[in-house]
Amino acid sequence: MKNSLNRFVPEGFKPFLSSHDYKTKKINLIKEKQTSNEIKMLDDYSHLFDELGIKDGCTLSFHHHLRNGDYVFNEVIKEIKRRNLKNITLAPSSIFPNNFQLVELIENGNVTKISTDYLNGPVAEAVSQGKLKNLLVMYTHGGRPLAISTGELTIDVAILGVPTVDKHGNGTGAIGKSACGSLGYAESDLKYAKKVVFVTDNLVEKVDNPQLDGKYVDYVLTVPAIGDPDGIVSGTTKITKDPVGLKIARYATGVLDELGLIKDGLSMQTGAGGTSLAVASYVKDLMKQRKIKGSFASGGITGYFTDMLEEGLFSELYDVQCFDLKAVQSIGKNKTHHAMSGSRYANCYDDNIVDKLDFVILGATEIDLDFNVNVTTDSHGKIMGGSGGHSDTAHGAKVTVITTNLIKSRMPIIKEKVTTVTTPGEDVDVLVTERGIAINPKRKDLLEKLKDSRLPIMTIEELLKTAHEITGVPKNQTRTDTPVGVVVYRDGTVIDTIFKV
Repeated sequence: MKNSLNRFVPEGFKPFLSSHDYKTKKINLIKEKQTSNEIKMLDDYSHLFDELGIKDGCTLSFHHHLRNGDYVFNEVIKEIKRRNLKNITLAPSSIFPNNFQLVELIENGNVTKISTDYLNGPVAEAVSQGKLKNLLVMYTHGGRPLAISTGELTIDVAILGVPTVDKHGNGTGAIGKSACGSLGYAESDLKYAKKVVFVTDNLVEKVDNPQLDGKYVDYVLTVPAIGDPDGIVSGTTKITKDPVGLKIARYATGVLDELGLIKDGLSMQTGAGGTSLAVASYVKDLMKQRKIKGSFASGGITGYFTDMLEEGLFSELYDVQCFDLKAVQSIGKNKTHHAMSGSRYANCYDDNIVDKLDFVILGATEIDLDFNVNVTTDSHGKIMGGSGGHSDTAHGAKVTVITTNLIKSRMPIIKEKVTTVTTPGEDVDVLVTERGIAINPKRKDLLEKLKDSRLPIMTIEELLKTAHEITGVPKNQTRTDTPVGVVVYRDGTVIDTIFKV
């Protein structure tokens, strides 16, 4: 595991376990809960709170697979408000703009601590402004199941929206009127929370091939709707038509090709953004031309990758979350499209998928001269996202490629130092922009392979100079000295602090 950057750890903040302690504690602590009691059926959220004795100081967790269409999280927020509970800790795997009602609970002291992997929208703004009483803890998608499994993050009640559930508590996200596909981020909550509630709008006699095992479930709550499936769509999920984005994608594909990574058995992951999908498109073209078949693609899956699977370009897909409805449909019918847990995806102490990747294509809000990447805050320090699987995949893949415009909104993306470190530079290998390509000087092996390349390869310092020639040198941004959150690397170490804006 990498060492912590330790840029700043707030005074009085309880240190996380070291990597060694995590491994030791994991061996001693991991004992997956098995429920022997009969599953109890509930009929509304008030009944849920009464039955489970949810009170001041409880920690509640949720998954985010319905994304911006989720109803379950918001209904629980309403019940906390109605009962005026205090000092609640919320541990959702992500928070989205539709969770805006949470802001009032933060301001009123109903919710005083949040642990999550990603957040944007009104809740992110409120936390950035210092309204949350305790420090926000931002995990990676692999770090969260690690923290849960070791007891670093202890959950009193996991309240999990599940599109289809049977009377034995077995659940799946592949079918039902609110089908969202993979439920990978719910599995650690399911196995380690003290109590587990499935909330569903489709209770059936029997679920075939369940994703979530009913032996861990204590209660099932049936409601009219758990969410809006259309809200699961993430951003564009379409290949960009922007000429700049396409140029970046061609350069990135050229780098991958010259490094010899586009070959039989390749494994890859990209994001769902337009430029990332353009890279996938160009890689697909080369695979078809050369009759190459990849071993797998992984991560959050889009319909673009399910098409590649059906065309025989990959043997398997490993899916931790579905980014669009086409992927949802695929996971319900294609036996080589596998749902996987967040732990299987990226937990550094599990037999994880990201450590088997040949290459990954990622984005950046900022990248600095040491190749540190920020996707957590903007340049003013305002929270706008989070690692998710960014730093997990960057560490795991043999080659990590960052694709980004050199300039966005008249501001250089390259900085001398990023505002917030999400992914340490030692995990980043290549930066691709429309003006040129920079290789991390630590990757002497890549530089050697590309020494005769016709691609526009230059140093990151040269790229920064080019950007400044266009935009001028930006003024240094000022920040407060008041911490509002910490960024936790995939091994549990704190690598940076988020400050109040």
